[in-house]
Order: sequence, then structure tokens, then C-alpha cells
Amino acid sequence: MTQYFLTVPHDSASEPTMESMQEFDPAELAAVMVAVDGFNTALKDAGALLFAGGLNPPSTAKTVDVSSGEPRVLDEPFVVAPSYVGGFWVIDAADDATAVEWATKAATALQSRIEVRALQEAPDA
Repeated sequence: MTQYFLTVPHDSASEPTMESMQEFDPAELAAVMVAVDGFNTALKDAGALLFAGGLNPPSTAKTVDVSSGEPRVLDEPFVVAPSYVGGFWVIDAADDATAVEWATKAATALQSRIEVRALQEAPDA
């Protein structure tokens, strides 16, 4: 089995938080939450879910930089971009096609896009 990283992009400069989610239509938000819960349950039932989580927005990021030889802690993300990762799943899947099937289910639940990438495997010794 290969491990895959499924990422949830946020495409706006505004940073959604649990508080700002209250601005969404309550029925639409409830439907998305039910769909995501169903997706998470399906992953668990299939034994495919390794780990999942939501990330705080980029404004909360710290970057540790030692490229100049001395450690510096910066109160900012390492890259400023109009899109950023808002959440993720790490799953086990037999192959790319299976990982894409899971990502399709996640994208459908969120009515959004999901990026799929395999984690690098250690080279054979």
C-alpha cells in the first residue's frame, strides 16, 4: 500500500475560520458537514484513513529558517500565495487510481477541489 496526501485548498485571501464559517448558509454548511463526516466514516470503515486534520490559517504560521546559519523564527508562512492548504487526509491506497477515487469522494463532499500526491517511499536498501 502507498500512502497518499489529499489536500484541501482554500482559494481566497480571506482565511476561513470556525467563526467565519457561521456566515455560510446554515443548511449548506450542515450538508457539507454531513457529507464530510460520511466520507471520513467510509475511509475509516475501509481501513484507509491514517490521519486527517484541519489547519489554522497562514496568518498563524511560523517559519524556522536556518539558511543563513543562525536560526530565525519568522511570524509568517514560508510562502505567500493566494491559495493555501486548509486541511488534509493521509490515506493508504493500493494505487493512484484508488487514491483518486477517494479524492473524488472528498471533493464531492466538500464541493471543492482536492489535490492527490503519493508520499515518497524510502529507497530499497
